[in-house]
Amino acid sequence: MSDTALLSLIIFLPTFGALALAFFNKQSDSALRTFGHAITLGTLGLTLLAWSRFDPSKGGMQMEVRIPWISAFNINYQLGLDGISMPLIVLTSFISWLSMLASSSITKQVRGYLMLFLILETGMLGVFMALDFFLFYVFWEVMLLPMYFLIGVWGGPRREYAAIKFFLYTLVGGVLMFVALLMLYFDSAASTYGKTFDILQLAAIGQGAEGAGGQFSQFVQMTAFILLFIGFAIKVPVWPFHTWLPDAHVEAPTPISMILAGVLLKMGGYGIIRIAFPICPLGAYWASHALVVLGVISIIYGAFAALAQTDFKRLVAYSSVSHMGYVLLGIAVWTLGEGSVEQNTTFWNMGLNAAMFQMLAHGVSSPGMFFMVGVIYDRVHHRDLNQFGGLMGLMPLYGGLAVGIFFAGMGLPGLCGFWGEAWSVVSTWNYSPLYAIIAASGVILTAGYILWAVQRVYLGPEYKGPHAEAITPITEREVFIGGTLLLFCIILGVFPNWMFSQMHESINLLVKNLTTAELIKQIFTAKEVTGL
Repeated sequence: MSDTALLSLIIFLPTFGALALAFFNKQSDSALRTFGHAITLGTLGLTLLAWSRFDPSKGGMQMEVRIPWISAFNINYQLGLDGISMPLIVLTSFISWLSMLASSSITKQVRGYLMLFLILETGMLGVFMALDFFLFYVFWEVMLLPMYFLIGVWGGPRREYAAIKFFLYTLVGGVLMFVALLMLYFDSAASTYGKTFDILQLAAIGQGAEGAGGQFSQFVQMTAFILLFIGFAIKVPVWPFHTWLPDAHVEAPTPISMILAGVLLKMGGYGIIRIAFPICPLGAYWASHALVVLGVISIIYGAFAALAQTDFKRLVAYSSVSHMGYVLLGIAVWTLGEGSVEQNTTFWNMGLNAAMFQMLAHGVSSPGMFFMVGVIYDRVHHRDLNQFGGLMGLMPLYGGLAVGIFFAGMGLPGLCGFWGEAWSVVSTWNYSPLYAIIAASGVILTAGYILWAVQRVYLGPEYKGPHAEAITPITEREVFIGGTLLLFCIILGVFPNWMFSQMHESINLLVKNLTTAELIKQIFTAKEVTGL
């Protein structure tokens, strides 16, 4: 199979599956679910095939596809993989498969649910593969409507409010991104490439690379970076753009919460690394201190907010705000001040690696936490932390899996959550010891709300909430989903180099391109001009 066929099939197999579902009998829930499982499993298999062809020792793009699409505007169907996108593509297909398995709890309008789920998967995979900015934007927007309906139709009591809030926030971010896209497109006219949406060519122009024939002005880079950052920060989500997330998580059905936490939040971090920093390096360096501050605030705010919750699912939702703060922190600790360029580059490289690993670790542990909340909610139909207790004695296997996954989210050494947070804090020390100390204190707060939740739900006195008679042992399907997620929490915690080795060379190349002598000279010149 050619690279063009393979990458295209990975993206569009879920869409073909969604179209095929339209011809199924909508009353045949079993057949519908079996077909949906087969499509997501097939997509995962194709993703693993692409991974087997991927060479992590090469930092540049691999398996590139470039086919003219709208020639009048130089828009191409352009795809590719590197060490930054490949791990996230595998994560997307993996979490989509497990979320589809978890969708057996959906009993209303099953065919419509499965069709929207598969279209959503196409949008997510397309974002991580697209190398044409316009195509990237199309896939980004494709995700909006399926997620809106998946929350608004199959969600909880306040599903309409949560769905509309999610839609409006994401729409605003998309509009800002589109404005930045047009700015960069028209400003690229003076380059040797002409007007272009090619992300790699736009990055070359932004960095003033040899052969680009020009560079985006300081004003364009700063303005475009602000617009792009807000658009991506909403998706991360970064404080204060986070308020849609707790409502969306609480009202979304369990499988959609798994997708939302496991994949959609990672698109914001990916967009910052893939687009905002490489294309607008002058703007990125100018704003780096503000980004570090926002990352630190997100870590502490999210942790304190989680401590204040009595709704089990809302607690996990706020934990995502805190954990994703480490992603922004690792990305933003770019300094060219005191110390040698080599020293600063080493720590920033560490921060970017930490940010990528944190996205992958959170992409496994957070869906696991939401799934474990969903398992008990399906039985007792409430999430009040003050009305649980003693579940470890009533459901020992469920309790063991849940505690293991929650400890992974807590960042316990030996589990996946440790490495991203630890290296993010270490890389921040070179930027500012004060910010590193504050960020590290987030680990203590995380331990506080995780251990308190474990105590109230799984330990302590006997269960004292409603529907105690419905507490039955965990099913084989639930054991498989929870056990698989816990297994990968352990694998990533014990063998972190499994993922670090995949992304190392691509991040090295990114750092090298953004710290050339000429670009550093321009950054310092811009600092002198702006006084920032």
